[in-house]
Amino acid sequence: MNAFNKGNAMIQQDAKTLGYEPSYYSATAIGAQEHPRIEGEVEADVCVIGGGYTGLSAALHLAKKGYKVALLEAERVGWGASGRNGGHCGVGQRKDQEELEALVGKERAAEMWQYSLEAVDTVAKLVEEHNIDCDLKKGILHVASKAKHAGWMQDDVALLRDEYDYQDCRYVDKHEVAQLVGSKGFHGGQLDQRSMHLHPLNFALGLARACREAGVQIFEKSRVSHYEGQGNLTIHCEDNGQKIGHVKAKYLVMGCNGYLGSLESKMAGKIMPINNFVLATEPLSEELARELIRDDTAVADTLFVINYWKLSGDNRLIFGGGENYSSKFPADIKHFVRKYMLRIYPQLENTKIDYGWGGTLAITLNRMPHFGRLQPNILFAQGYSGHGVPTAVMGGKLLAEAVSGTAERFDVMADVPTHSFPGGTLLRWPGLVAGMLFYSLMDKL
Repeated sequence: MNAFNKGNAMIQQDAKTLGYEPSYYSATAIGAQEHPRIEGEVEADVCVIGGGYTGLSAALHLAKKGYKVALLEAERVGWGASGRNGGHCGVGQRKDQEELEALVGKERAAEMWQYSLEAVDTVAKLVEEHNIDCDLKKGILHVASKAKHAGWMQDDVALLRDEYDYQDCRYVDKHEVAQLVGSKGFHGGQLDQRSMHLHPLNFALGLARACREAGVQIFEKSRVSHYEGQGNLTIHCEDNGQKIGHVKAKYLVMGCNGYLGSLESKMAGKIMPINNFVLATEPLSEELARELIRDDTAVADTLFVINYWKLSGDNRLIFGGGENYSSKFPADIKHFVRKYMLRIYPQLENTKIDYGWGGTLAITLNRMPHFGRLQPNILFAQGYSGHGVPTAVMGGKLLAEAVSGTAERFDVMADVPTHSFPGGTLLRWPGLVAGMLFYSLMDKL
């Protein structure tokens, strides 16, 4: 599926007009449709906060179950991390299975492994069912940045094969990795053929269309200021500080993630917003594109501050590298990310960079997602820690199950230990920065 060369100039103008941040994704957005701002009172069975993957998936799955759903988005659907990420959709949780077994036990880890497979399959099924044009492709290659990482990868492949009967992942040695990615700086890798990658904003826009067709009311530029109530809830919205409307609902689902802000203090201390940055090159020749990524897989390395890359539908290299922990993005994002790209691909020294952008995601202290309830009829999922495409979509599906009365699978995720950042929201930032700087130093060493 590839519609990137169909009327790109018109598509780019539409995306800018609709208020998306400039990026390669917004320049090639398909079906970006403006939704109304909420006005007055709206009644619904379920109110969903957040127009990213969590909220869109929850709203869609709830609507398919017959619920009347109102979705509130502060900006535009897919405006945040869901429309700006690297587009990787991999199996597994944010921790590898050995770590996960140590954290929650083998039986629970096995359940969560199956959820991760279902998460990737759910993305693929939604793309097919709703005819979402998002350049979906198969395959993710994880490459070992250090020799000791290669040994861990071999062990992980064996564990998945022998203990989980997973046959879609194989170990590749350093010589094959060099052939697959056109770089000799890696020590081995894991090639997973069941994992996928896609155009993230177009996937979000496709989910939004599916929501509309299922009867979901979507409201944009409708920032939630606060909510109140117990059995019956009222969710209040504002735009530029002015009250504009509210939703009355029996249930509230929160999918705010890195954009939670001060909306709910009980959740905020469990996550830390950080910023990640991406560039897109000019379109590459077919020969150069195949030199960089021979089989058109997505690629990610094993550094703590991870590098990740893939080819777009029109043969641009989409490369993510570097992050910061402040409220501001680098003044020149293209230059900021380019140095990470050239460490892997010095042959791109003279390649033009057409786009550079950043986005905010939420990490947790142990990098596992944070699911839970604030009260019986208020549920949330957040803190995907860079693994958000499949996990957030699956999170929305589990939220819908829990609202409809089948909460067993949601509770499996809610039972995963999640710890608050030391010092809460006031002191989490300096501690995180110190830790990140330490691990960044370890990357360099």
